[in-house]
Amino acid sequence: MKRIFLFIMTNIAIMVVLSITLRILGVDSILAQNGSDLNIQSLVILSGVIGFGGSFISLLISRWMAKRMTGAVVITNPSSNMERWLISTVEKQAKIVGIKMPEVAIFPSPDMNAFATGATRNSALVAVSEGLLHNMSQGEIEAVIGHEMSHVANGDMVTLALIQGVVNTFVVFLSRIVGHVVDRAILKNENGHGIGYFVTTMVAQVVLSILASTIVMYFSRKREFIADTGGADLAGHQNMINALKRLGQVEPEPLPDQMAAFGINDKGGIMALFSSHPPIEARIAALEERAKSKRRS
Repeated sequence: MKRIFLFIMTNIAIMVVLSITLRILGVDSILAQNGSDLNIQSLVILSGVIGFGGSFISLLISRWMAKRMTGAVVITNPSSNMERWLISTVEKQAKIVGIKMPEVAIFPSPDMNAFATGATRNSALVAVSEGLLHNMSQGEIEAVIGHEMSHVANGDMVTLALIQGVVNTFVVFLSRIVGHVVDRAILKNENGHGIGYFVTTMVAQVVLSILASTIVMYFSRKREFIADTGGADLAGHQNMINALKRLGQVEPEPLPDQMAAFGINDKGGIMALFSSHPPIEARIAALEERAKSKRRS
């Protein structure tokens, strides 16, 4: 499960770069046109450009970045029975959920892990680790793939990019408000914006981004329950439950955050607020309850 750190840090980095670029181009100066007055309307527009710009640039490069961050190799010419079965399974599930065949890749890792990413439902990447292929049964692997395919079919990448864009916009807006207050009220700068404004703004932007990530992760955890039911529908409830139980027995190395949100594993303890996935136990309980309900009906 690889998602918290990469997606968030990529967005922070892109926001900072866009912010600096717009400032160099003189766009940020509109906020200080009248000395100490803050142009709220212009600030809102600027915040939206930076916030959604960072989120969607991150989304557009997610597939390219995922391959390089994990070392994933796309299967173009299957060279083994396992690779042929993997391609066949993804192709079958893609037809069931109604999406174009995604790229299928394997990345080198002894841990049991998988992720899906991509800018749209029909231009996605589904990747599994070598450890997952070697340590799970075919039924369990099929369930994990079904989980990832459900992420793709449900458009979770775009959904979270939109949520991230809204969060980014508020972060940019509030960080500049904080910078303005510090510049005027504490540093007593009355002409334009001084170095204190720019330093405070950047620090506030990073801090607020980390705090705001809990909102994105909350929605991500909700999407995981839905992806679990999708995996269960595609491969069977018991296979999905068995796969989660197998994952719960080990502690995988974290995925880059860009992919972690659409991975298959979770974090526990105090880091749960920053986790893209619910606890394994809660996911298993939800699936078992759903299976019981289906049997009763």
